[in-house]
Amino acid sequence: MNQPVNTTAPAPGRVGPNAIIRIAEALESFEGRERVEALLEAAGLAHYLDAMPETMVDEREVTRLHVALRELIGVEGAKAVSRDAGARTGDYLLARRIPRPAQRLLKILPAPLASRVLMTAIRRNAWTFAGSGRFEALPAYPPRFIIEDGPICAGARAEHPLCDFYAGTFERLYRKLVQREARVTETACQAKGAEACVFEVRW
Repeated sequence: MNQPVNTTAPAPGRVGPNAIIRIAEALESFEGRERVEALLEAAGLAHYLDAMPETMVDEREVTRLHVALRELIGVEGAKAVSRDAGARTGDYLLARRIPRPAQRLLKILPAPLASRVLMTAIRRNAWTFAGSGRFEALPAYPPRFIIEDGPICAGARAEHPLCDFYAGTFERLYRKLVQREARVTETACQAKGAEACVFEVRW
C-alpha cells in the first residue's frame, strides 16, 4: 500500500529582532531616515516603520531585508551597513544579555580559554540568529564559526561573501571579551557557492 507523501514545507525559523533593528539603525547613521523607510518598504516590512519588532521575527523577513538592502545601496554599501549593524548587535548583547560577572571573567582569562568559553555561549544561543540554519563552532586556533543555510545570504549569488552582519557581531564580542586585536573574516560564503558560510577569528 502506498504511503501518503508529506508535501508540507518545514516551518521557517525565527531569529532575534536585532537582525532588523540594527540594520535600520546602521543604515540611518550612514544614509539617513529616508533610506530606512525606502528599505523597509522595499522589503515588505513597512509595518516596522511605526515600531520596530520586540520579539523573534520570521527569518524570511531578514532574508528580504538583506536582498532589499543590496538592491537599494549596492553590495559594497550593504556590506558596510551590515557589518556596522553586527557591531551594534554585539554592543546590545554586551549591554543587555551577557552578565557583567561573566564579562569580567572572560577578560582576565587567557585568550584561547576565553575564546572557548565565548564559543560555548554563542553555540548555546545560535538558534536566536541562525534561524533554521545549522550552526557549528570549532575552537582550535583559528576559531571558526560555521553557518549553513542561514537567512542573510539565502538564495543570493555574489562574487564576495555577504554575511558581514555575523562577522561584525562575532568581532565585536571577541574584541571586547577575548582579545582587543581580534579580527573576524568570512572565509567562505554560500552566496559564492560554498557549502556553508565560515567565519574565522584571528588575533
